[in-house]
Amino acid sequence: MEDAVELIHSIGRANIITTLDLLKGYWAIPMNEDSKNLASFKTHRQQYRFKVMSFGLKNASATFQCEMNKAISCYREFSRAYIDDIAIFSKNWEEHLPLDTILTKLSELNFTVNLKKCAFGKTQIKYLGHIIGSGKHEPDLEKTAVIHNLPVPKTKKELRSVLGLCNYYREYIPKYSELVYPLTELTKKRVPDSIPWTAKHDSSFHLLKKALVEAPSLYSPVPDKPYTIHSDASQIGIAACLSQKCSDKCFPIAYASQKLSKTQQSWSSIEREAFAIVWSIKKFEVWVFGTEIEFYTDHNPLPYLTKSAPQSARLQSWAFALEKFNVTIKHCPGVKMPHAQWRSQRRGLGVRPPKALDFFRLIIILSI
Repeated sequence: MEDAVELIHSIGRANIITTLDLLKGYWAIPMNEDSKNLASFKTHRQQYRFKVMSFGLKNASATFQCEMNKAISCYREFSRAYIDDIAIFSKNWEEHLPLDTILTKLSELNFTVNLKKCAFGKTQIKYLGHIIGSGKHEPDLEKTAVIHNLPVPKTKKELRSVLGLCNYYREYIPKYSELVYPLTELTKKRVPDSIPWTAKHDSSFHLLKKALVEAPSLYSPVPDKPYTIHSDASQIGIAACLSQKCSDKCFPIAYASQKLSKTQQSWSSIEREAFAIVWSIKKFEVWVFGTEIEFYTDHNPLPYLTKSAPQSARLQSWAFALEKFNVTIKHCPGVKMPHAQWRSQRRGLGVRPPKALDFFRLIIILSI
């Protein structure tokens, strides 16, 4: 299967995008003779066998994706496919002529296009739950509206379903893992199935929904430009923001966060901050490896991590892990990097989120 994140960034970098949706594409793939008996079914009249690949087979999606990759393998510079959703993209109208080439190739392979679900020559299109195009992408407003109207979950099963849905858009929210920390604590085994919902959970739940509705747009990376990463660590989690500078402005590409384990929470402050650096670089390695990286942290001693031998064995191993990257670590006060500096504070067994106004003011700053 194709990497959805990589597709969103590759296609979203274009200014003109066309999407094609195939009609009953599985039926255009003939089934091997040896497999026909395995996919047969019996009725009251007689037994039937599929001559083409049917819907519902376990490996049908992967098989169809392989066929699509083979079909457009020669056109991957301007065309990509995720199962039956094909995107043709270009920087301008003059370079958008390969659309006719793709349609001809699909016709040769007996694929049929569903015109009702196609979009031609758009600057922005809906793709895989996102609105992408013109160098940026954001959540699909229809999807976030559904999340905004979700009722309060009553059981752990309902809560896991809600968190799974919100997790798909976590890259748009700074410090996502800390924002949902009170909710993820309710999914543990020691918590009864009928979850004990309190005011702090209600506050976190509504902050999460509002953050998704008002999520900022993220930008597609430009490979030949250096990257900037801001990281931060708190008592319960770490977070990072990947961005690129253009005309003295910092354009966010992705946010990432992770909750710390009980062992990691007991680490010293410098170890948590150093772990945030190593973790964030590995998280964004597919983009930043081999390029110049400017890394900012609010922990003053860490710029010396790669310049001198640390005393701690754990810090030494992390310093060695950073040697394969072209990274320069710099200190930046927390107040000057609000997109990585949203700190949740421990209060008893829960987390007290910041005021909603302060949190969304930071998001507005990022989208300017």
